[in-house]
Amino acid sequence: MATVEVTFTPLAAHVRTARLVATAVARRSGVAESLMDEVRLAVGEACSRAVETHASQCPDEPVRVALSSEAGRFEIEVINAGVSGGLGAGTTDDGLVPRQGDGNVMPPGFSLAVIAGLADDVQISETEAGTSVKMSWPLSGSLAAGSPA
Repeated sequence: MATVEVTFTPLAAHVRTARLVATAVARRSGVAESLMDEVRLAVGEACSRAVETHASQCPDEPVRVALSSEAGRFEIEVINAGVSGGLGAGTTDDGLVPRQGDGNVMPPGFSLAVIAGLADDVQISETEAGTSVKMSWPLSGSLAAGSPA
């Protein structure tokens, strides 16, 4: 069950808020301070990816972020209503996805590779209803055992 659930309009400006909330909840849940940059960056990548997907497929649907801590793990799930796998809309013939307006291109799945390098465990699932990116990190010893923060 989610400790905190945030939904936001799929605008890039709201990604910063999602990062701040995730970092605050991670800290309160007992994630080691040394992992806070990883949490912040992974959530930013996952939320930015969700915002981009929503912009092209379902701009009126909110992005959902669920944060929980159970069984010695802190988990964040970013859920978008669009399907972002494969060579979807916005992909060029060479398999590169143009970034919005700046002419740079990123290979498909690049943000997922970044997330995988930042989180301790990553699970990605895609259905007709949308895409879920679950990331988790271990809780530190004293807070994971139930000591107050």
